[in-house]
Amino acid sequence: MEGSGRTLLEQMESPDQLRGLRMSELDQLAEEIRQCIITTVTETGGHLASSLGVVELTLALHRVFDSPHDRIIWDVGHQSYAHKLVTGRLKEFSTLRQRDGLSGFPKPQESPHDPFAAGHSSTSVAAGLGFAVAEKLRHEDREVVAVIGDGALTAGMAYEGLNTAGHLAPDLVVVLNDNSMSIAPNVGAMSNYLTRLRSEPTYQRVKEDLNVILQNIPRVGRRMAESLERVKGSFKYLFIPGIIFEELGFTYLGPVNGHNIETLSRVLQKARDLTGPVLVHAVTVKGKGYQPAETEPSEFHGVSGNSTASFSPPDGAMKYSEVFSRTMVRLAADDDRVVGITAAMPDGTGLSRLAEQIPQQYFDVGIAEQTAVTFAGGLAAAGFRPVVAIYSTFLQRAYDQVIHDIALQDLPVVFAVDRAGIVGKDGETHQGAFDLAFLRHIPNMTVMAPRNENQLAHMLATAVAYDDGPVAVRYPRGYGWGEALPEHPRHLTIGKGELLADGNDVAIVGIGHVVTAAVQAADILAREGLSVGVADARFVKPLDCHLLRRMAAKVKLLVTVEEGSAQGGFGSAVLEMLTSDMAPSTLPRIHLHGLPDEFIPHGDQQGMRIEYGLDAVSIADKVRGLLNGAQ
Repeated sequence: MEGSGRTLLEQMESPDQLRGLRMSELDQLAEEIRQCIITTVTETGGHLASSLGVVELTLALHRVFDSPHDRIIWDVGHQSYAHKLVTGRLKEFSTLRQRDGLSGFPKPQESPHDPFAAGHSSTSVAAGLGFAVAEKLRHEDREVVAVIGDGALTAGMAYEGLNTAGHLAPDLVVVLNDNSMSIAPNVGAMSNYLTRLRSEPTYQRVKEDLNVILQNIPRVGRRMAESLERVKGSFKYLFIPGIIFEELGFTYLGPVNGHNIETLSRVLQKARDLTGPVLVHAVTVKGKGYQPAETEPSEFHGVSGNSTASFSPPDGAMKYSEVFSRTMVRLAADDDRVVGITAAMPDGTGLSRLAEQIPQQYFDVGIAEQTAVTFAGGLAAAGFRPVVAIYSTFLQRAYDQVIHDIALQDLPVVFAVDRAGIVGKDGETHQGAFDLAFLRHIPNMTVMAPRNENQLAHMLATAVAYDDGPVAVRYPRGYGWGEALPEHPRHLTIGKGELLADGNDVAIVGIGHVVTAAVQAADILAREGLSVGVADARFVKPLDCHLLRRMAAKVKLLVTVEEGSAQGGFGSAVLEMLTSDMAPSTLPRIHLHGLPDEFIPHGDQQGMRIEYGLDAVSIADKVRGLLNGAQ
């Protein structure tokens, strides 16, 4: 690949080219990949530190395994950028996470080198197991590799996959990318166990030496062989207390330096040649090669990028997660029954402030949303007031626990549902489109959403004080509208909406952040001579039936607006109630305006709101078109 005048990375069209490179060239390519990732991600935004940490691992994987014939499955996908670059996507890499550009996660529609989509953690082992069993059933000669981070091993699904793989025993290589981090530093017993493994590198060498000794003893009797095998099994415990992966049926290889391509290649080659499930333990540094990311890996896990600088929040606006953070500390300081729970997202949710100021009322369960919810149920049943701060997209992972362990028992657990609605550049796997639809029909559940920062503070105080069952408070990513926080949050009347403007021609009833856009839309239409009423429903469940009936009785068109799925969401609740409570002859035309029946792709958050008609101008256009019969 020399003499072309192009960098090694620019010459990469297929990963099979890696096998023709010398080790010095591979090291050079690793540095070129790092520089490309840093340059691009600081512009587009994305997952920086995690991708920088797996550059050498990516090169070794593609050097040993023949993708796409062999399957390489990435967990979560935060670390997939180097993989994208060596599988022919360099020319498109500048479009990363931009509308109609490359996804920030593995995506089968994007490349045959992405066999399985990812965006949530701890799925790669189970998915890889499915591929491995499929290859076995078809009698095909394909290798399957599942890459999983140590942070993802805090989730139960990872253990379920490992347990089943050990039982079915297909040819499957699991690569454990161990950097002591998820997004925040890892927590839990498994993290401590992996730390001990990293600190005892002599174990693997001693184990291998003992294997050689056993294999070279000629003609030993059966009892002697079994005794020696037991000695070998006992001997390893002198070095590491409990080789968990081997007890689960895996051949354990490692720990190995995850930044040494030659060593990695040799170990991966050995793993490929073994039969049955194999676990390769690679130790890496998150943010490797970029000092700021190495020093502060949590801060550089995800960066916003310069391309978002065109968005200017309203004057005085505060991020909703910051409002939650400040209010949560105040509520916990006033009531020692109030505790905060996160599933490995203390910084993203804002609970890190609670951890710093009142640590005894803060808990991080790792990437284990189901445990977070049921753990909260136990705390609530014991008299505490747990607040589970969790992103909308990740709450989906604990749906059964919300129903069975919380709502069925009518326990006073508060769900602070962050990143609800359009989240932007993380795309389909992260958009918070479904929470209103999947929460509102659960018995005993109260669901509310604030239109601005001020209302969020009041709603959190209301939720924590509510004695009669679980409450979900959902709010979006990013900034509010610049409303000042209350000095003393008050308790709202459950199920009571707020009429913001009266009108006789059209009624717009909104929920959440989009209500302010609805008010602005009404102002636009008022300048055209229309009388438009606007209400902030505030509650999806229970609805303010009196307010809705009064508004519907006065107008010829009622439009519901929500930044969530229009199928089964807030608007559907309003429609069900009005058609049930009012005579058909008295009903206005009702239109439900929200996100369509599709997975919302990645793109700029504000641009996506405009594209999906959730800004003031678009709402006004929608109302105007409905009145004119054009829609």
